[in-house]
Amino acid sequence: MKTIVPPRLSLAVPLILMLAACAATPPEAPVKIALPASYAQAQSGWEPAQAMAAAPRGAWWSVFDDPVLAGLETQVAQHNQSLAAQLAAYEQAQAALSQAQAAYYPAVTAGASANRARTAGNGAVGNSLSASLGASWEPDLWGKVRLQVQAGQATAAASAATLANTQLSLQSTLATSYLQLRTVDAQIVLAQNTVAAYQRALQITDNRYKAGVGTAADVASARTQLLQAQTSLTDLGVTRVQLQNAIAVLVGKPPAEFSLSASDTLPEVPAIPAGIPAQLLQRRPDLAAAQAQVQAANAQIGVAQTAWFPNLTLSAQGGSQAARIAELFSAPSLFWSIGPQLAATLFDGGLRRAQVQSSQAAYRQTVANYRQSVLTALQQVEDNLAAQRILAQEAQQQAEVVQAAEVSLRLAENQYKAGTAPYLNVITAQTTATSARNAQLTLLNRRYAASVALIQALGGGWGAGDTSAIGPLPAASAIAQ
Repeated sequence: MKTIVPPRLSLAVPLILMLAACAATPPEAPVKIALPASYAQAQSGWEPAQAMAAAPRGAWWSVFDDPVLAGLETQVAQHNQSLAAQLAAYEQAQAALSQAQAAYYPAVTAGASANRARTAGNGAVGNSLSASLGASWEPDLWGKVRLQVQAGQATAAASAATLANTQLSLQSTLATSYLQLRTVDAQIVLAQNTVAAYQRALQITDNRYKAGVGTAADVASARTQLLQAQTSLTDLGVTRVQLQNAIAVLVGKPPAEFSLSASDTLPEVPAIPAGIPAQLLQRRPDLAAAQAQVQAANAQIGVAQTAWFPNLTLSAQGGSQAARIAELFSAPSLFWSIGPQLAATLFDGGLRRAQVQSSQAAYRQTVANYRQSVLTALQQVEDNLAAQRILAQEAQQQAEVVQAAEVSLRLAENQYKAGTAPYLNVITAQTTATSARNAQLTLLNRRYAASVALIQALGGGWGAGDTSAIGPLPAASAIAQ
């Protein structure tokens, strides 16, 4: 059986090819956002913003010079389950891109059948054997496949950036939790020293009472103060356990199988380099993801517009059909067909127009989301730059407060021992000194948090000369372990 292409249809094919040259994707203008040349809260030495989306991001946590933190950050990249889920989403986006690219190529099919049937009427029984090979291909006349591939590429890029942003967010959360835990360790040491000091004060007060130079009220006040300090120490233990459990989950381990030994040293708060360039804001992976989503939405507009054009399919099929296997490959049993097929939608009740309008609205939505993400990023950098600067000043002031409180405590204790001042003065001075030291540690934790938040706001690092890479994305099998 031969299929003959009608002359009119054969003449229509070149016409379609000519029209294909007229089909154009309406490219949207690149999204332009005016960024400030510098940050209002920055010191001198900042430079105008430029695109640096491909700049590498290094092991930024090394600025805290803590080997335990560095080891934990490595475990996050390897075993965190939220990161594993996002990695799987990225792999899905890559697979979807491969599916879109497959439309560039023809589809080849093969089939074979063997049937035995009885014919109605004469009751004849016979065999029917067939084998066939076919191919079909839809030329990308209007750029639909090309646009779908572009959308898939942008979606995969957005997924990769989201994966990087998830990793940065988890690493930042881990650093903040770890530094808070170390601050709690210092607060526990302070609370233990406070309890020991209050125990000595209670002993002195009790001895003076027994010697007849003190009062029962002084003893009761000293005992109350000691019990309150012991309660605070117990409460700090709860906080430390909760932080340790949170870190365990971040590194992909059950809390029961994870522990962190206490440390008597605190990491230094990193200083802000004088020349943090403003263009490092472009390194933020969430902004890269938002920008890629704009590109994907732009391509989808063109995909929707190609629905207005007809579809051309080129197909060919050949095979053999016979009653016996011996006759299956004989010339009389062979058949073939080849020819184009043209199909177009003449009326759809406004469906295609609505699809184009929907894709255009989706594009405007992604543009607005991208602009909002940039504004939010600028706010986060400004907030944490200000926090770094102001908290550093506050830390100097708080150090003076601690020093003054300790002097006041020594004077009150000496006056009480000399019998020239009541024990109430000692209690007041002790409370003030303890509160000042705790406030100093709380302030230190806030400075840690501001440092990590600033690093995260800048996309994972400060120095423009930092060329150490995060490394290859971990395999799903490695994360799942």
